[in-house]
Amino acid sequence: MKLGLINSAWAQTGRETSFGIRKTKEIGFDSIDIFADPLDLGPKERNQIKVDCDQAGLPIISVACVAVGLIDFNPSVQRFHFDRVRAYLEMAQAFEAKNLLLVLGEYIWQREVIPPAEQWATGVANVRALGEYASDLGLEIALELEPFHLSLLNDVESMSRFLTDVDHPAVKANLDISHLVLAQQSASLVEQLRGQVAHVHISDCDGKVHGDLPPGRGVVDFVPYMQAIKNLGIDDLTISVELEYSPQPELIVEWVTEAYETTAALMRNAGLRS
Repeated sequence: MKLGLINSAWAQTGRETSFGIRKTKEIGFDSIDIFADPLDLGPKERNQIKVDCDQAGLPIISVACVAVGLIDFNPSVQRFHFDRVRAYLEMAQAFEAKNLLLVLGEYIWQREVIPPAEQWATGVANVRALGEYASDLGLEIALELEPFHLSLLNDVESMSRFLTDVDHPAVKANLDISHLVLAQQSASLVEQLRGQVAHVHISDCDGKVHGDLPPGRGVVDFVPYMQAIKNLGIDDLTISVELEYSPQPELIVEWVTEAYETTAALMRNAGLRS
């Protein structure tokens, strides 16, 4: 398996994107995930990201996209975000990525105004159509499980049910180990997503509040989750480190280096990386 990094970690340096790409390679990562909005990037900037990654020898595995408007009750908002996600998929194809990491968002108004089933059905329909487009481009969509009370996909059961309702082979799950812990989802539940996992995120947390810490700085017991991932038998899976909003942004290079070293050790000990 590959060990990757989501490049959003480097946003805290205030440096250009190419700096983060170079540092990612220098530290030792096998691959990189890109967090960038195609509607904010010009063709030159988009092309430069691919050139920099190619020159560094870092394959782009995943492109991250937050599109909470896909489950908005306004059709115009849905259409905008649907077209925006299509643009993300087209950028991911140009990057020769494997998947689009998609965050769907939350039920609004505490599930008290719009029937939750209506928002769920809206999400299913939009994601199914996007899955078809992704498939045509040779990509997969990896849905993020968010550990928040009102998140549409906030535990293994809701993720599994959503994937069943979407019923498209190009739409799968992203396993975020920290999110699973915060959502009180044991490693044993990962088996329920066998054949439906496209990507993995790794970070640590305090067990109570969302926070991306280098593995080893929080309370997460990674060993059973790494074993559960190994048991899925997906040889070409990538585990990507996610580090954002460091309390000491001036030390982000040290944080990323630490996260690389601890994650690489966890993967080696689990037999996931030589």
